[in-house]
Amino acid sequence: MSRRRSYDQYCATARALDSVGDRWTLLIVRELLAGPRRYTDLHADLPGVSTDVLASRLKDMERDDLALRRKLPPPAGAYVYELTERGRGLLPVLTALAEWGAPALEERRPTDAVRAHWFAVPLLPVLDGLSGPAGSGVGGGSGEGVVEVRLDEGAFHVRLGAGDPVYGDGPAESPDARLVLDADTCRELSGGALTVGDGVRDGRIEVSGDGPLAKVLRGE
Repeated sequence: MSRRRSYDQYCATARALDSVGDRWTLLIVRELLAGPRRYTDLHADLPGVSTDVLASRLKDMERDDLALRRKLPPPAGAYVYELTERGRGLLPVLTALAEWGAPALEERRPTDAVRAHWFAVPLLPVLDGLSGPAGSGVGGGSGEGVVEVRLDEGAFHVRLGAGDPVYGDGPAESPDARLVLDADTCRELSGGALTVGDGVRDGRIEVSGDGPLAKVLRGE
């Protein structure tokens, strides 16, 4: 195991940064919020990270009880990494960071890589807020549902309400609603510059689906 680095400060913030303050750690958490991932999948969706750094960060995350490594049953037989309960508890941290960092996305740099599912975490609170106050929700009053989001860069799906993982890369099998929009519109939604209702009315967001969740997203 790698040597633990510490700020050596009796402070909750410093203790948290002892575990997640290293470069790439929180982005690995972002990827694992989608569910178990193989090392090769993580490396493919974290452009710019070296194999040595990724392996080191994953070992650190295992040591700090943020993630674990397990072998899938046959016929797969591959090893995957997944978040522990403590690791999943970082979702609000990532959501807050995404909200804070959203204004910096107004201009995409030529060197910027992009993956569709990177929009999932900042979009989650926007979509979850449309289900109404806790307990009043949609879909039989459960406040739960699966929304598939399609961008030019690809598709992802988010799960509203209770459940783990909170999002998935790629399309959903039977989504309760489907949104079709572009990356700029998704960025504006996540940053609060645009509401789903305004996006639908302006023709920037297409919503399909016949259930309660789709109707809420269309503003019906």
